[in-house]
Amino acid sequence: MKRLISLALLAVALILPASAQNYRCSRYYNHGSGRLDYGYGGGGWYDAGEMYYGLRIGPSFSKVNSDDADLDGGNWQTGLNIAALMGIPLTNEMPLFIETGLAYTEKGGKKKVTSFNGERKKMTYDLNYLEVPIVLKYIFNIDDHFSIHPYFGGYLACGVGGKVKNYEERKAFSSFSDEAFQRFDGGLRFGCGAGYDIFYLELAFDLGLSNICHDMFDTSRNRSLTLNFGVNF
Repeated sequence: MKRLISLALLAVALILPASAQNYRCSRYYNHGSGRLDYGYGGGGWYDAGEMYYGLRIGPSFSKVNSDDADLDGGNWQTGLNIAALMGIPLTNEMPLFIETGLAYTEKGGKKKVTSFNGERKKMTYDLNYLEVPIVLKYIFNIDDHFSIHPYFGGYLACGVGGKVKNYEERKAFSSFSDEAFQRFDGGLRFGCGAGYDIFYLELAFDLGLSNICHDMFDTSRNRSLTLNFGVNF
């Protein structure tokens, strides 16, 4: 986990300066203003009808709400989110986009369990997914540099790894086993971003709708809040 986070941060540290320095090669670069100029609405940053690409990285704060006491991780746990996205224009008349791509995100939850001697021990649920977000985004160009990006849609996800760890019994097993959770997840996503030139910041919330519990008489659902940093180009 620590190694993955370190590599991800190193990649972003290399990508951001390179993007900021080399964007003069873009066909949108305006030598008079010294910035990328898409020409929407008299100089807005995002042009209706023009596709964009984005890179994202940031922390995710998640929990698992379950009717099954053994699978309920109702306390928030911190993970990592990395994504590569693209915005596909829906019209040439306004900056309305479908944003989709591929993300690696770490979800799950944690709780405290009481041992026989009365000690409180930690139990964690690590649920790591590959996700495909599909959201409808409208971009408000405030001025030549600043923009607001509200969006709403959903996501589909497939579990690729993770462990359930019981620190009281000193046991661990796969999160996506018959004893724990199903791999498929899906739900709603809504949030809002803010852009300043190529730089981007957003806050998103995932409301899991799929029952990721194997037992049809119980339900387990993901909840996740993500804070992403990145670039659009």
